[in-house]
Amino acid sequence: MRKTLVTTALLAAFAGQLVAAAPAPVSQARVDAVIRTLEAQGQPVTAQTREMVREQLATADLLSQAAVKKGLDKTPDYRAELENMQSMSLANRLIRDFQRSNPVGEAELRDAYAKLKAEMPEKKSYHARHILVKTEAEAIAVLDALKKGKPFAALAKEKSLDPGSKANGGDLGWADAENFVPPFAEALTRLSKGQVTAKPVKTEFGWHVIKLDDVKTESAPPLDAIRAQLEQRVMGAKVDKFIDGIKAQAK
Repeated sequence: MRKTLVTTALLAAFAGQLVAAAPAPVSQARVDAVIRTLEAQGQPVTAQTREMVREQLATADLLSQAAVKKGLDKTPDYRAELENMQSMSLANRLIRDFQRSNPVGEAELRDAYAKLKAEMPEKKSYHARHILVKTEAEAIAVLDALKKGKPFAALAKEKSLDPGSKANGGDLGWADAENFVPPFAEALTRLSKGQVTAKPVKTEFGWHVIKLDDVKTESAPPLDAIRAQLEQRVMGAKVDKFIDGIKAQAK
């Protein structure tokens, strides 16, 4: 896999280096250029990698000489490919130069974060429990037992027909209201923390007695948690604007 990545980097960096003369020894500058490409791709670079790069460059030079002898450097498709590679290489260099000269400032980052927070509506999550029974009469009996002081979890283990939550005292964990069927979700979202539904709730599964253990409001994550991603987003917008400016000036 690593050898393939090295070869790809070599092709990208040196596609246009066919020469008629015998290949010269591979310079350190050429090796370093490929290494920079690999590092930009996030690939680990070791001494073995550097030696592999040098060997492949030397082999590429020999193959280049053979290609020139066959006249392959004169073909239209090679010329077109060479022009494309040169154009893309220069374009990438221009963009990297722009990024170095125009780093994302803290003020820009905080402005982008403020806009992100404004775009992200607050979202509520609910930690609920329930006891599911077959009939309304059974559900009313559960409510009566709760009023007499019977613990909700104990009643759920004893009475609930929901195999997924029964053993955990009816605990449904944290979830958005949208995860539940509409009648259940509507009743749940009307509860305050610690409250139990005053009346049984009927759904397609049966009759529920619902308790809201807790509720939390989730908003945008802290800036430091998404700083790297946000910097990329801001820089991407700056680069797009830079490119649009060049396009606008072009004839």
